[in-house]
This record gives sequence, C-alpha cells and structure tokens, in this order.
Amino acid sequence: MSKKKLWLRSAASVAVLALALTACGGSGEEDGAATTGKGGASQEKEPGKGEAEKGEAGKAEGGKGGELAAGEKATSAFDEDGAEVTYEIVAEKVDVGTAEDTKKLVSDPKKAEGLVPAVAHVEFTVKDGGPVADYPDVGGEIEVHADGQRGTILIGASEDAPGCESTSDIKNWKAGESHVICDTFMVPETAKELTVQWAADRDADPFVWSFQNS
Repeated sequence: MSKKKLWLRSAASVAVLALALTACGGSGEEDGAATTGKGGASQEKEPGKGEAEKGEAGKAEGGKGGELAAGEKATSAFDEDGAEVTYEIVAEKVDVGTAEDTKKLVSDPKKAEGLVPAVAHVEFTVKDGGPVADYPDVGGEIEVHADGQRGTILIGASEDAPGCESTSDIKNWKAGESHVICDTFMVPETAKELTVQWAADRDADPFVWSFQNS
C-alpha cells in the first residue's frame, strides 16, 4: 500500500475536535468539528461477501443494504428535500492519515490521542429523479467504521481534500451526472479493518464496503 502525504490547509484552519470518545464505540452522535484533512494511506477494497441482493452484474439493487465487493455499486432511493432521487453509490477508497496528521488537524491533540483521520471517498450518480438544485444531503449518510465500531466524524473536514467535492459547489445535479463526496472520521490507529457504510436513513440496513488497513 503506497503512502501519501496528508494534505492540509493553513494552520489558521486547525480543527477543534470536541471529541466524545464513546462515538468510536458506535454511539452515533456527531461530536466533532473540523475544516480539512486527507489521510496518508489509501486502503484497498477487501472482497465482499455478496450478501446484498443483486440485479445486473456488479450492482446491488433495491436499497436493501448488505456487504458489497470491490467496485460493486448499490442503487437506492433517497429523500432530497422532499423529492425522491435514485442514486447509484460506490465507495472508492479510504485515505488514512497518521498520528502526526491528527496533531495538525485538531486544536487539542490530547482529546484525539490514539486516533487518526480516515477519509471515505464515495461516488454518487443520479440515476432517476432530480435535478437536485443544490446542497445535496446524500453524502451526509456516509460513515466510517473501524473494526466494527463507528468512528468520530470531523464535520466539514473533507470538502477541500483532493478528489473530494464540496456539496456547496454541487448545483442542478441531473440524471447521469456523478460526484465524489467525502467524509472524515477519526478512527483508532491500530484498526485492522475499515468499512465505509451508507444507508438512505437511520432505519435502513446500510450498504457496506470493506477495506484493509495496513
């Protein structure tokens, strides 16, 4: 796995991490605040177990969730400001940073001791419905889990990272168009397996893509 240098904005943009460490144990509340960050190691996809229902080859249909293989796409309806939009979704990679990156990202590194940033890159394509006028909500459902436990989100941390698009710049999103939306989570630096998860709502079973962390 190749190492990449973490891309950071100026010191004036250092994040304030109001960290509730229980979030790393899956509490589900978003307690962090940040401005930027992209991790140092791009994790490769682990072969999925094929639990999601599949239509055509390489796609999981119907929005029912499940584990997906490398490059496998999911299709799900999503409520965008009261309008139903059908998206095709695939997690491309997770970029993982280092302890040194954490020190640069947060104003109080002691609160994030033992944690590193993990940036999930997820591509969304509008298949039906829309156009989405602006500020799409679909990326807000991205989660990163480490060894089965949900990480702690850094709000807004990924929008300026290379390869990631800011939702504020996405306007008039039409069928057939794709955008890569990212989210950054703090995860234990000792984590062995990372999963990117996405679900249309809190009650739905998530789609899950697995990555090995070296």
